[in-house]
Amino acid sequence: MVNILSNTNSVINHFIAELRDTEIQKDSMRFRRNLERLGTLFAYEVSKELKYENREVVTSLGIANVPVLAEYPVLATILRAGLPFHQGFLNIFDKSENAFISVYRKMHKDHSFTMQLEYASIPDIEGKVLILCDTMIATGSSVVMSYKNLLTYGKPSQSHIVSVLASLEGLDYLKKHLPQQDMTIWLGALDDELTAQSFVVPGLGDAGDLAYGRKG
Repeated sequence: MVNILSNTNSVINHFIAELRDTEIQKDSMRFRRNLERLGTLFAYEVSKELKYENREVVTSLGIANVPVLAEYPVLATILRAGLPFHQGFLNIFDKSENAFISVYRKMHKDHSFTMQLEYASIPDIEGKVLILCDTMIATGSSVVMSYKNLLTYGKPSQSHIVSVLASLEGLDYLKKHLPQQDMTIWLGALDDELTAQSFVVPGLGDAGDLAYGRKG
């Protein structure tokens, strides 16, 4: 299942517009804050698909039966651009365990690249709900590599892949290389074009650089 949230008018579109805007991008703190806001909004949407159980809550005047989360999902993110987006999820799922994966493009002399996994810090995810968030999905290869690495720590009961922006080519790659069962993909917006250098167009640029400054 694929959910594209920009298909419905909401404040999510407003924050995506600010992320794309080259003038607003000059303020890196606002860029990070908008990613965090979007993470919070995405977390709310994903929360509707999770399992709940009734709990008796004692108030000052009686007892209320309230549906609460049956379990907190494991939150995974791809470094470094995913950190503020991840924080938005953590603002909602504040008791969640967390996983962090470092995947990067290793450039070659012919201007091609391969994906390299450099670091992973992952809890046991066997039988748990997994949310893997990445700010942008260009080719989709980093998400697929990260997800396969996560599976070495257990098989989740349900998986959610979440991204602010994705290319159509990247989405197709996810559909071909990720399991169709118990998997939901959540996108803020879907862009049609991917350049020869694998940049999403119109996209928003390098999210990691915009959030934290250019790499050396």
